Amino acid sequence: MNLLLSKAHDILKTVFGFTSFREGQEAVIQHILDGHHTLAVMPTGGGKSLCYQVPGLVLDGTAIIISPLISLMKDQVDSLQANGVSAVFINSTLSHTEQRDILEEVRLGQYKFVYVAPERFESFEFIQAIKATHLSFIAFDEAHCISQWGHDFRPSYRSIIQNLQQLGTDCPLVALTATATDQVIYDIQSLLAIRPEYVTNTGFLRENLIFRVERGVKKSDFIKHYVSERQNDSGIIYAPTRKITDQVYTWLVTNGFKAARYHAGMSEQERIKSQDQFLQDDVTIMVATNAFGMGIDKSNVRYIIHYGIPMNIESYYQEAGRAGRDGEDSECILLFASSDVQLQKFLIEQSSLEASKKDQEYEKLHAMVQYGYTNQCLQRYILDYFSDPNELERCGTCSSCLKSEELEDVTKEAQMVMSCVKRMGERFGVAMTAKVLKGSSSQKLKEFGFAALSTYGLLSHYREADINTLIQQLIADGYLNVEHGKFPTIKLSKRSYPVLKGEEKVWIHARVQEVKRNNNYNEALFDYLRDLRKKLADQQGLPPYIVFSDATLKDFCRMVPLSKEEMLLVKGVGERKWEEYGEYFINGIQEFIDQHGPVQKVKTLPETSEFVIRKREPSTEGPSHLITYKLFEKRHSIDEIAKQRGMLKLTIENHLFKAAQEGHPLKWELFFTPDQEQLVLEKHGVLTEKKLKPLKEMLPEEISYTAIKAVLVKNGIM
Repeated sequence: MNLLLSKAHDILKTVFGFTSFREGQEAVIQHILDGHHTLAVMPTGGGKSLCYQVPGLVLDGTAIIISPLISLMKDQVDSLQANGVSAVFINSTLSHTEQRDILEEVRLGQYKFVYVAPERFESFEFIQAIKATHLSFIAFDEAHCISQWGHDFRPSYRSIIQNLQQLGTDCPLVALTATATDQVIYDIQSLLAIRPEYVTNTGFLRENLIFRVERGVKKSDFIKHYVSERQNDSGIIYAPTRKITDQVYTWLVTNGFKAARYHAGMSEQERIKSQDQFLQDDVTIMVATNAFGMGIDKSNVRYIIHYGIPMNIESYYQEAGRAGRDGEDSECILLFASSDVQLQKFLIEQSSLEASKKDQEYEKLHAMVQYGYTNQCLQRYILDYFSDPNELERCGTCSSCLKSEELEDVTKEAQMVMSCVKRMGERFGVAMTAKVLKGSSSQKLKEFGFAALSTYGLLSHYREADINTLIQQLIADGYLNVEHGKFPTIKLSKRSYPVLKGEEKVWIHARVQEVKRNNNYNEALFDYLRDLRKKLADQQGLPPYIVFSDATLKDFCRMVPLSKEEMLLVKGVGERKWEEYGEYFINGIQEFIDQHGPVQKVKTLPETSEFVIRKREPSTEGPSHLITYKLFEKRHSIDEIAKQRGMLKLTIENHLFKAAQEGHPLKWELFFTPDQEQLVLEKHGVLTEKKLKPLKEMLPEEISYTAIKAVLVKNGIM
């Protein structure tokens, strides 16, 4: 390990409180330290900020971080300052005098990090100031904004490239993004002159996220039930329009929930207040349009609910990825209804995009709609969309993976619903249709003469709510259409007629199983420490998660540290955090013990089921990949190690390959035969696009991704 990288490891521990880098971080940091233009593609919550913060502290000079949102800048600067790092932002919230004073301090080299909006590069005063500054590098956060193919393309980002030429500097350019297709990655590389060997793509898999699609549910009922059970958890509910945002927010507040709202129709002051309430944990629920969230670094968001489908997978995954940034289990739920699709189509059609660009947006919307209908593992579907070669076949935690194999034949009931819709003239909505089928004595039904219909009361043995749900499921699956307006009406679709004629059956899955949670920490102590954290944060005007993340608090509850030495073993506790908060939390833990009795330490997590992945607490036995390697040396199988360590099989395999790359011997015959090795190398040699997926497609089916990776690692190609 060279001197600069060794210093990076020291900074990781002493400043940020982590003992080892996550996958891909060290490679990115090494590229930056070596002075190369660099691209990092990592999932939201994958640790992108450390990829530039650590080398920024190792290298001499000032790092300029280009960030798209004011909220992101403030979050990052607050977090760095809490760790004792000199950082500042320059944006429109500052007066001209304040900006001028900061620029003078930048010229004098008083900051390691300066966060700016892309528009700042259009300022002559700013360009002149950083011309006089020794720059360590310039980083583009949310770099997909550079690409015209990106889902959030911003011309102001792209114009920076021309303005950089005025600087006359050859400092490294660093690009970081969480959502980039192959086309976007190629575009970023071309624009910033990043060579392929300096691109680090760790893939898009987020093991701690649990994805669910809920079709045919009454959205307000679902949300009420869901948030009622999680009143202490932070969550974001994304709504497709300002109007729906206001409706959901009003309904939540009226029903006693602690909620805020955020959309572009509010004043800037109102938006800032709402955001601060959410970041400070004064409210637990944020109801927002997609105007909220990009770059929000709140680490303890436990759930994301989409009230309707977003326009594309890129937006959905970025928004869903704001859950669980601290690595703790979190849920991402899409409330899907086919009627939502029409809204997104309307928005595309009303946009000022060129016809060819609209076609691309329709194609992306189609992929998003298919996500709502797919029976495939939802994680796998997303990985395939981004051409991620990850070998994961099923996550085991999403609604598709947990769906019962038992199917229920509801053809008879579906025929009754369709007949009723037809006999009602296809002029009424879900609620009225359900009442007719239930045989309601509503006066309104009598006025319309519906009590005389042959379908009246056909489903009287069902609850009206269940009939309503069935109708919604038929809509979601395309058996019925919805015509929108002030009073939406349901009509028969092309799929209705084969069912009515008895040519096609209608099946629905049984209820989705609940993901079993196994919280192996003292929850009462966690609540006690969370209250303490909130008090300290309020005193300093900081978001609570900047004091310590939920993941760190939970480790306090597992490890019960009562000394400085013990506390510094907990992930997320560096020297600065210890000095600032350590004694408060040790005293808090001791007070809790005095009041409630001893707290049992949890040294290892309990064994998990085959599919439900749980994180293990930090180990003092050395790097995680070497712990895996030692177990493998003791003749434990990969499946056994994965189960014992609570990790994916894929993660265990990657641990072994990393150990091999570091020089540890591995029995390659366990992964491939000599003939398979030769074939993989032959096909790799003729491949123009050196990626796993096209290579796999050129090989016989029996050669797995694992075997391919093993061959490439053995031969020093990967």
